[in-house]
Amino acid sequence: MKNSTISDSNIQITPIGLGGMSLPEDFETSQKIIDACLDHGINFLDTADLYQGGWNEEMIGKTIQGKRSSVVLATKVGNQLRPDGSGWDWNPRKSYILEAVDKSLKRLQTDFIDLYQLHGGTIEDPWDETLEAFEILKKQGKIKAFGISSIRPNVIRKVLSDSNPATVMMQYSPLDRRPEEEAFPLISTTQTKVLVRGSLAKGMLINKAAGEYLDRTKEEVQAMKIAIQESGFSPEAFLIKFGLMESSVGALIIGASSVSQIEKMAQGYEESMQIPDQLIIDFKEKFSPNYYQQHR
Repeated sequence: MKNSTISDSNIQITPIGLGGMSLPEDFETSQKIIDACLDHGINFLDTADLYQGGWNEEMIGKTIQGKRSSVVLATKVGNQLRPDGSGWDWNPRKSYILEAVDKSLKRLQTDFIDLYQLHGGTIEDPWDETLEAFEILKKQGKIKAFGISSIRPNVIRKVLSDSNPATVMMQYSPLDRRPEEEAFPLISTTQTKVLVRGSLAKGMLINKAAGEYLDRTKEEVQAMKIAIQESGFSPEAFLIKFGLMESSVGALIIGASSVSQIEKMAQGYEESMQIPDQLIIDFKEKFSPNYYQQHR
Protein backbone atom coordinates (compact mmCIF):
# COMPACT_ATOMS: atom_id res chain seq x y z
CA MET A 1 0.00 0.00 0.00
CA LYS A 2 1.18 3.51 -0.82
CA ASN A 3 1.51 5.50 2.38
CA SER A 4 0.69 9.15 3.03
CA THR A 5 2.64 11.47 5.31
CA ILE A 6 0.68 13.43 7.88
CA SER A 7 1.92 16.53 9.70
CA ASP A 8 5.49 17.62 10.21
CA SER A 9 6.16 14.55 12.36
CA ASN A 10 6.62 12.34 9.29
CA ILE A 11 3.95 9.87 10.39
CA GLN A 12 3.31 7.43 7.56
CA ILE A 13 -0.23 6.07 7.30
CA THR A 14 -1.65 3.45 4.99
CA PRO A 15 -4.50 4.57 2.68
CA ILE A 16 -6.82 2.22 4.54
CA GLY A 17 -7.11 2.32 8.32
CA LEU A 18 -9.05 0.07 10.67
CA GLY A 19 -11.86 1.81 12.55
CA GLY A 20 -11.98 0.26 16.00
CA MET A 21 -15.60 1.13 16.71
CA SER A 22 -16.84 -1.97 14.85
CA LEU A 23 -14.59 -4.41 16.68
CA PRO A 24 -16.47 -7.09 18.67
CA GLU A 25 -16.13 -7.00 22.44
CA ASP A 26 -14.68 -10.53 22.40
CA PHE A 27 -10.93 -10.06 22.62
CA GLU A 28 -9.86 -13.16 20.70
CA THR A 29 -12.11 -12.27 17.77
CA SER A 30 -10.89 -8.68 17.69
CA GLN A 31 -7.29 -9.80 18.00
CA LYS A 32 -7.66 -11.90 14.85
CA ILE A 33 -9.19 -8.93 13.00
CA ILE A 34 -6.35 -6.59 14.01
CA ASP A 35 -3.73 -9.20 13.16
CA ALA A 36 -5.37 -9.70 9.75
CA CYS A 37 -5.07 -5.95 9.14
CA LEU A 38 -1.37 -5.97 9.91
CA ASP A 39 -0.87 -9.09 7.76
CA HIS A 40 -2.45 -7.25 4.82
CA GLY A 41 -0.20 -4.22 5.32
CA ILE A 42 -2.77 -2.01 7.03
CA ASN A 43 -0.78 -0.31 9.78
CA PHE A 44 -3.21 2.46 10.78
CA LEU A 45 -5.48 1.68 13.75
CA ASP A 46 -8.07 4.23 14.88
CA THR A 47 -9.97 3.98 18.15
CA ALA A 48 -11.41 6.26 20.87
CA ASP A 49 -11.58 6.29 24.64
CA LEU A 50 -15.38 6.26 24.32
CA TYR A 51 -15.63 2.99 22.40
CA GLN A 52 -16.85 0.18 24.65
CA GLY A 53 -16.03 2.32 27.67
CA GLY A 54 -12.29 2.08 27.05
CA TRP A 55 -12.25 -1.66 26.33
CA ASN A 56 -11.63 -0.97 22.64
CA GLU A 57 -8.37 0.76 23.47
CA GLU A 58 -7.44 -2.09 25.81
CA MET A 59 -7.99 -4.73 23.12
CA ILE A 60 -5.88 -2.85 20.61
CA GLY A 61 -3.20 -2.23 23.23
CA LYS A 62 -2.95 -5.94 24.06
CA THR A 63 -2.85 -6.98 20.41
CA ILE A 64 -0.05 -4.66 19.32
CA GLN A 65 2.37 -5.58 22.10
CA GLY A 66 5.67 -6.35 20.42
CA LYS A 67 4.43 -4.71 17.21
CA ARG A 68 4.18 -1.09 18.32
CA SER A 69 6.93 0.16 16.04
CA SER A 70 5.05 -1.05 12.96
CA VAL A 71 1.68 0.46 13.96
CA VAL A 72 0.34 4.00 13.64
CA LEU A 73 -1.99 4.42 16.58
CA ALA A 74 -4.80 6.97 16.67
CA THR A 75 -7.37 7.57 19.39
CA LYS A 76 -9.80 10.29 20.40
CA VAL A 77 -10.79 12.39 23.40
CA GLY A 78 -13.61 14.74 24.40
CA ASN A 79 -16.52 12.52 25.37
CA GLN A 80 -16.29 12.11 29.14
CA LEU A 81 -18.02 9.04 30.49
CA ARG A 82 -20.24 9.62 33.50
CA PRO A 83 -19.27 7.79 36.70
CA ASP A 84 -22.69 6.13 36.93
CA GLY A 85 -22.41 4.72 33.40
CA SER A 86 -25.52 6.53 32.17
CA GLY A 87 -23.77 8.08 29.17
CA TRP A 88 -21.22 10.76 28.46
CA ASP A 89 -20.84 14.52 28.32
CA TRP A 90 -18.89 16.68 25.92
CA ASN A 91 -15.75 18.04 27.58
CA PRO A 92 -13.10 19.76 25.43
CA ARG A 93 -11.44 21.51 28.39
CA LYS A 94 -7.67 21.55 28.64
CA SER A 95 -7.66 19.98 32.11
CA TYR A 96 -9.75 17.04 30.96
CA ILE A 97 -7.67 16.37 27.83
CA LEU A 98 -4.45 16.37 29.86
CA GLU A 99 -6.01 13.91 32.29
CA ALA A 100 -7.67 11.66 29.72
CA VAL A 101 -4.54 11.10 27.65
CA ASP A 102 -2.80 9.29 30.51
CA LYS A 103 -5.70 6.89 30.84
CA SER A 104 -5.64 6.17 27.11
CA LEU A 105 -1.87 5.61 27.20
CA LYS A 106 -2.34 3.10 30.00
CA ARG A 107 -5.12 1.22 28.22
CA LEU A 108 -3.15 1.18 24.97
CA GLN A 109 0.00 0.07 26.84
CA THR A 110 2.17 2.58 25.00
CA ASP A 111 4.35 5.57 25.82
CA PHE A 112 2.94 7.75 23.06
CA ILE A 113 -0.02 8.14 20.72
CA ASP A 114 0.75 8.88 17.08
CA LEU A 115 -2.45 10.82 16.42
CA TYR A 116 -4.67 12.22 19.18
CA GLN A 117 -7.99 13.58 17.93
CA LEU A 118 -10.70 15.74 19.40
CA HIS A 119 -13.83 13.60 19.11
CA GLY A 120 -16.21 16.31 17.90
CA GLY A 121 -16.51 20.00 18.64
CA THR A 122 -18.73 23.04 18.27
CA ILE A 123 -17.94 26.62 17.36
CA GLU A 124 -18.73 27.62 20.97
CA ASP A 125 -15.99 25.41 22.44
CA PRO A 126 -13.03 27.03 24.29
CA TRP A 127 -10.70 26.47 21.36
CA ASP A 128 -7.74 28.38 22.77
CA GLU A 129 -7.35 26.03 25.70
CA THR A 130 -8.32 22.93 23.72
CA LEU A 131 -5.63 23.54 21.11
CA GLU A 132 -3.15 24.51 23.82
CA ALA A 133 -3.69 21.11 25.45
CA PHE A 134 -2.66 19.29 22.29
CA GLU A 135 0.44 21.45 21.92
CA ILE A 136 1.40 20.68 25.51
CA LEU A 137 1.02 16.95 24.86
CA LYS A 138 3.20 17.20 21.76
CA LYS A 139 5.95 18.94 23.75
CA GLN A 140 5.67 16.29 26.46
CA GLY A 141 6.09 13.56 23.87
CA LYS A 142 2.80 11.89 24.79
CA ILE A 143 1.44 12.47 21.28
CA LYS A 144 3.14 13.03 17.93
CA ALA A 145 0.31 14.87 16.20
CA PHE A 146 -3.26 15.98 16.78
CA GLY A 147 -6.39 16.21 14.71
CA ILE A 148 -10.11 16.78 14.98
CA SER A 149 -13.14 14.73 14.05
CA SER A 150 -15.77 17.10 12.70
CA ILE A 151 -18.17 17.52 9.79
CA ARG A 152 -18.95 21.15 10.66
CA PRO A 153 -17.54 23.69 8.16
CA ASN A 154 -17.47 26.49 10.74
CA VAL A 155 -15.47 24.33 13.18
CA ILE A 156 -13.05 23.20 10.48
CA ARG A 157 -12.44 26.81 9.38
CA LYS A 158 -11.86 27.87 13.00
CA VAL A 159 -9.36 25.12 13.77
CA LEU A 160 -7.45 25.57 10.52
CA SER A 161 -7.21 29.32 11.11
CA ASP A 162 -5.91 28.90 14.65
CA SER A 163 -3.64 25.86 14.36
CA ASN A 164 -2.13 23.20 12.10
CA PRO A 165 -3.97 19.96 12.77
CA ALA A 166 -2.46 16.90 11.14
CA THR A 167 -5.88 15.53 10.24
CA VAL A 168 -9.58 16.24 10.04
CA MET A 169 -11.86 13.22 10.16
CA MET A 170 -15.20 13.53 8.38
CA GLN A 171 -17.88 11.50 6.67
CA TYR A 172 -17.68 11.16 2.88
CA SER A 173 -19.15 8.80 0.29
CA PRO A 174 -21.30 8.98 -2.86
CA LEU A 175 -24.27 9.36 -0.52
CA ASP A 176 -22.65 12.17 1.46
CA ARG A 177 -20.69 14.55 -0.74
CA ARG A 178 -21.07 17.56 1.55
CA PRO A 179 -17.30 18.01 2.07
CA GLU A 180 -16.83 18.72 -1.65
CA GLU A 181 -18.41 22.16 -1.39
CA GLU A 182 -16.09 23.80 1.14
CA ALA A 183 -14.16 21.43 3.40
CA PHE A 184 -12.07 19.67 0.76
CA PRO A 185 -11.10 22.85 -1.14
CA LEU A 186 -10.11 24.58 2.12
CA ILE A 187 -8.12 21.66 3.51
CA SER A 188 -6.34 21.11 0.18
CA THR A 189 -4.61 24.49 0.64
CA THR A 190 -2.98 23.23 3.86
CA GLN A 191 -0.80 20.29 4.93
CA THR A 192 -3.73 18.82 6.84
CA LYS A 193 -5.05 15.48 5.60
CA VAL A 194 -8.63 14.24 5.67
CA LEU A 195 -9.44 10.93 7.30
CA VAL A 196 -12.68 9.67 5.78
CA ARG A 197 -15.20 7.70 7.79
CA GLY A 198 -18.40 6.24 6.39
CA SER A 199 -16.83 5.60 2.98
CA LEU A 200 -18.86 2.40 2.55
CA ALA A 201 -22.11 4.23 3.37
CA LYS A 202 -23.38 1.61 5.84
CA GLY A 203 -23.31 -1.00 3.09
CA MET A 204 -26.26 0.54 1.23
CA LEU A 205 -24.24 0.72 -1.98
CA ILE A 206 -22.82 -2.79 -1.51
CA ASN A 207 -25.17 -5.49 -0.25
CA LYS A 208 -27.72 -3.88 2.05
CA ALA A 209 -31.18 -2.72 0.99
CA ALA A 210 -31.35 0.82 -0.35
CA GLY A 211 -33.09 3.35 1.84
CA GLU A 212 -33.17 7.06 2.55
CA TYR A 213 -29.81 8.56 3.47
CA LEU A 214 -29.51 12.19 4.55
CA ASP A 215 -31.40 14.03 1.78
CA ARG A 216 -31.09 11.12 -0.66
CA THR A 217 -34.29 9.31 -1.55
CA LYS A 218 -34.47 5.51 -1.61
CA GLU A 219 -34.80 5.67 -5.39
CA GLU A 220 -31.67 7.80 -5.74
CA VAL A 221 -29.69 5.45 -3.50
CA GLN A 222 -30.86 2.49 -5.56
CA ALA A 223 -29.88 4.24 -8.80
CA MET A 224 -26.37 4.83 -7.43
CA LYS A 225 -26.15 1.21 -6.33
CA ILE A 226 -27.06 -0.01 -9.80
CA ALA A 227 -24.55 2.37 -11.44
CA ILE A 228 -21.80 1.03 -9.19
CA GLN A 229 -22.78 -2.58 -9.94
CA GLU A 230 -22.62 -1.83 -13.67
CA SER A 231 -19.14 -0.29 -13.40
CA GLY A 232 -17.47 -3.66 -13.83
CA PHE A 233 -15.69 -3.40 -10.49
CA SER A 234 -16.62 -4.60 -7.03
CA PRO A 235 -18.62 -2.10 -4.94
CA GLU A 236 -15.87 -2.09 -2.29
CA ALA A 237 -13.23 -1.18 -4.86
CA PHE A 238 -15.43 1.51 -6.40
CA LEU A 239 -16.15 3.16 -3.04
CA ILE A 240 -12.50 3.02 -1.98
CA LYS A 241 -11.45 4.64 -5.25
CA PHE A 242 -14.20 7.25 -4.83
CA GLY A 243 -12.86 8.31 -1.43
CA LEU A 244 -9.16 8.21 -2.18
CA MET A 245 -9.46 10.21 -5.40
CA GLU A 246 -9.82 13.43 -3.42
CA SER A 247 -6.37 15.02 -3.16
CA SER A 248 -6.85 16.10 0.45
CA VAL A 249 -7.76 12.59 1.64
CA GLY A 250 -5.00 10.75 3.45
CA ALA A 251 -6.85 7.58 4.41
CA LEU A 252 -10.21 5.89 4.63
CA ILE A 253 -11.07 4.61 8.10
CA ILE A 254 -13.15 1.48 7.59
CA GLY A 255 -14.70 -0.60 10.34
CA ALA A 256 -14.65 -4.39 10.38
CA SER A 257 -16.22 -7.01 12.63
CA SER A 258 -14.73 -10.10 10.98
CA VAL A 259 -11.53 -11.26 9.29
CA SER A 260 -13.44 -11.79 6.03
CA GLN A 261 -14.31 -8.08 5.99
CA ILE A 262 -10.62 -7.24 6.31
CA GLU A 263 -9.88 -9.48 3.35
CA LYS A 264 -12.58 -7.75 1.28
CA MET A 265 -11.19 -4.39 2.33
CA ALA A 266 -7.66 -5.32 1.25
CA GLN A 267 -8.85 -6.86 -2.01
CA GLY A 268 -11.01 -3.81 -2.67
CA TYR A 269 -8.04 -1.51 -2.27
CA GLU A 270 -5.89 -3.54 -4.67
CA GLU A 271 -8.71 -3.60 -7.23
CA SER A 272 -9.40 0.12 -6.78
CA MET A 273 -6.01 0.95 -8.26
CA GLN A 274 -7.25 -0.46 -11.58
CA ILE A 275 -10.27 1.86 -11.74
CA PRO A 276 -9.87 4.76 -14.19
CA ASP A 277 -10.30 8.22 -12.69
CA GLN A 278 -12.76 9.07 -15.44
CA LEU A 279 -15.19 6.42 -14.19
CA ILE A 280 -15.49 8.27 -10.86
CA ILE A 281 -15.67 11.65 -12.59
CA ASP A 282 -18.54 10.44 -14.78
CA PHE A 283 -20.34 9.02 -11.75
CA LYS A 284 -20.08 12.34 -9.92
CA GLU A 285 -21.48 14.18 -12.91
CA LYS A 286 -24.40 11.78 -13.17
CA PHE A 287 -25.43 12.20 -9.52
CA SER A 288 -25.69 15.60 -7.86
CA PRO A 289 -23.79 16.47 -4.68
CA ASN A 290 -25.51 17.38 -1.45
CA TYR A 291 -24.73 20.30 0.88
CA TYR A 292 -24.44 21.13 4.55
CA GLN A 293 -27.54 22.86 5.88
CA GLN A 294 -26.21 23.64 9.38
CA HIS A 295 -22.98 24.82 11.03
CA ARG A 296 -21.89 26.62 7.88
